Amino acid sequence: MNIFGIEFDLASLLSSVVPVVLQIGLMILAFIILVPIGKKLIEKSLNKAGSNQKLSPTRVKTLEKLLLNVFSYIMFFVLVLMLFGVLGIPLGPLLAGAGIIGLAIGFGAQGLVSDIVTGFFILLERQLEIDDYATTAGYDGIVEEIGLRTTKIRSFDGTLNYVPNRYIEGVANHTRGNMRALVDISIQYNDNIDRAITVLEEVCEGFKEDERFKEGPDAIGVQSFGSTDIVLRVVGQTENGLQWECEREMRKAIKAAFDQAGIETPFPQQVAVHTKQ
Repeated sequence: MNIFGIEFDLASLLSSVVPVVLQIGLMILAFIILVPIGKKLIEKSLNKAGSNQKLSPTRVKTLEKLLLNVFSYIMFFVLVLMLFGVLGIPLGPLLAGAGIIGLAIGFGAQGLVSDIVTGFFILLERQLEIDDYATTAGYDGIVEEIGLRTTKIRSFDGTLNYVPNRYIEGVANHTRGNMRALVDISIQYNDNIDRAITVLEEVCEGFKEDERFKEGPDAIGVQSFGSTDIVLRVVGQTENGLQWECEREMRKAIKAAFDQAGIETPFPQQVAVHTKQ
């Protein structure tokens, strides 16, 4: 076949191109099939190991996310190498060039190395795990994913923050152990303090049977004196993540009990003084 003065042997061209296309197609198909299967095997293996080793669900989920990411990267790298082999691209010069380029940009990749090292120690020391409520690097929220390079933290307004691990210098983990539910309630100065504390104790007795509370709650008495009010405090220990829910329900119950007992919570008032000239 002659096209624009160039002679093409269509039969030999097809005989050489078609097998390559078939091999590439089979490799991509195998990649699409094997990756989900590998991920399922990793999930099942981790769940089984977690039950045998009595690992916490958050620890299992953290390791699962990390291993799935590493597995995906390895499989993609293997696919690229196999495609290069099928296309006849020599890997030796390519790897040598990659080494030279890597050496050239190595001085600019110090942040990446720091991310990986810090992420490794975060996982090793179990500073953070998935579903933990934590404060770090200026962000406050729920940890969604921990990688060797970045950590994802979901703020309570829904924002997903990608935090490079090198910026995680101090971690405040709010989900290790029981959490404190604290409620401050104000009464007026002309109210009877002992009577108000008695009402609080009655409300606390109703919550002591609540399974969410691990200790208390208890009315500890007068916390402070304000300009127009006296502040009373109630404290209890709850399960992780349930402290805010318990605080809201206690405030509602305390307000209802105070209304029934005739104890008023103070509100801003203005006093006008008129003088006669």
